Amino acid sequence: METSRRLYRVDPGEIAYLRMTVESYDGMAVVSTVDPGEGLVELRISPGCEELITALMEDLAEREGMGLAPYAAE
Repeated sequence: METSRRLYRVDPGEIAYLRMTVESYDGMAVVSTVDPGEGLVELRISPGCEELITALMEDLAEREGMGLAPYAAE
């Protein structure tokens, strides 16, 4: 199985916090910055962890007020 990839837009000042938070869940996902100025990041998610990462991202947006949204390439 291959990792799945998802793009998110986040406030550029929160990229480091997002990376530390996601990667603290050892082996679930890796965060890469695609465009730091635009706050565009890519998550490479381990197989079977997609639902957990979705829940984590929703929680970060709702509970912590992180400006975070899925990004669909045009």
